[in-house]
Amino acid sequence: MATMMAKPKLILLFSGKRKSGKDYVTNLIHQRLGNEICCILRLSGPLKEQYARERGLDFEELLGSGQYKEQYRADMIAWGERRREQDPGFFCRLAQMGATQPIWIVSDARRLSDLQWFSAEYPGKTRCIRVEAAEHTRRQRGWEFMPGIDDAESECGLDRGINYDWIIHNEEDLVPLEEQLQALLSLAQEKAGMEVRGEQPTFIRN
Repeated sequence: MATMMAKPKLILLFSGKRKSGKDYVTNLIHQRLGNEICCILRLSGPLKEQYARERGLDFEELLGSGQYKEQYRADMIAWGERRREQDPGFFCRLAQMGATQPIWIVSDARRLSDLQWFSAEYPGKTRCIRVEAAEHTRRQRGWEFMPGIDDAESECGLDRGINYDWIIHNEEDLVPLEEQLQALLSLAQEKAGMEVRGEQPTFIRN
């Protein structure tokens, strides 16, 4: 039996380079809005879970960062691409299963087909947000260029040609995140029917 799912009032589609801080930013927004009205959807989770199921592999190990995942990485990427060619919305549908909150945050949109699927499925309800950080900042966070990954579509597919509704600059010495996110949070509160009293969000950077 299909899982019942409420229709979202707003879908925030986030993209950005590795170590740009997508998870950090989306977790802050989730904390601010609260779990009752907001949920985070990750497209990579269903991909790895489905791949592990079909290949008879250890899903938890694929979620890690060790050698187990590395030995399957190339095949997993190729497998995911074949799935998307057959059905661009395959992983999007899996990710949204069970979501009942009015505000959805897709924390790891990587391809144009991800944006197109949600926009077509929920017309007028999507907003695209790009999280950016300078290369030297990303290196400080542990990023190193990896051929076949950082130059692949999964990492570069949304670098250009997208009219983003917001661009978030996740840098220590630039405009504070609370200021950059204020308009986005106000929109989410409005769409969710929350009473907005004018409080300023308080974020603590780790």
